[in-house]
Amino acid sequence: MNLLRERYRVDLTGLQATCEANYARLMRLLPSMRDGSGARRVALSQGERLLGVLALDVLEAGPYTTTLQVRQEHSLPWLPVPRLEVRVYHDARMAEVVSAEKARRFRGIYPYPNADMHQPDEKNQLNLFLGEWLSHCLACGHELERQI
Repeated sequence: MNLLRERYRVDLTGLQATCEANYARLMRLLPSMRDGSGARRVALSQGERLLGVLALDVLEAGPYTTTLQVRQEHSLPWLPVPRLEVRVYHDARMAEVVSAEKARRFRGIYPYPNADMHQPDEKNQLNLFLGEWLSHCLACGHELERQI
């Protein structure tokens, strides 16, 4: 049995592809984000039962970048509520997670184990999660109806 594990290496091409795909998904969900204004709510439901709402809010907008808050609203009581901050780079057509919960500025590689218990590929996992979340909302979501 080999006790030495091969060191994790960043798949930069894969990470960039994930960030490019996330940019395309976000532009479909919130095309007005470049204007600095914009918020959208995408509901996920099962029949008449509301399971959750994806909330997209523009926090900051510049000529080349936009910062969004992506969070879940009206979630199931037993489910942890995800909250991400995403930086969108319009010139590079990429979007990456820069903050999740209270953690900010993720490194490409973390030694493992570490004091904060980050996974070696934490940055990649968060961007993949964002992509799966946005894809699910694009495929199964619908516009949240306003209550009058």
